[in-house]
Amino acid sequence: MSPLQVCLLFSSALFCIGLVGALSRSNAILVLLGIELMLNAANLNFIAFWRYSPAPAVGTGVLFVIFSIAVAAAEAAVGLALVIAIYRHQKNIRLQEANRLKG
Repeated sequence: MSPLQVCLLFSSALFCIGLVGALSRSNAILVLLGIELMLNAANLNFIAFWRYSPAPAVGTGVLFVIFSIAVAAAEAAVGLALVIAIYRHQKNIRLQEANRLKG
């Protein structure tokens, strides 16, 4: 098994764990954690394909990962702000009970 296949296998396992975590949990924090795992799996794919390509350009894969990390940080900030707003309004963070977001 080549190193690229090992990286892709690990990345797909990480993505599946994140997907199951995001779809099966009712707690908003755990859903955000699952989404972060899926984004990290995508970052691992970026680095693996950059590293094991026939002629890797200097820093191309790293730039993609840095951009993806910036998007993940923005997603986490917005998601946590929504969770805090829901908690202040409803005093819980269960997603089944967060169907009303009117002030």
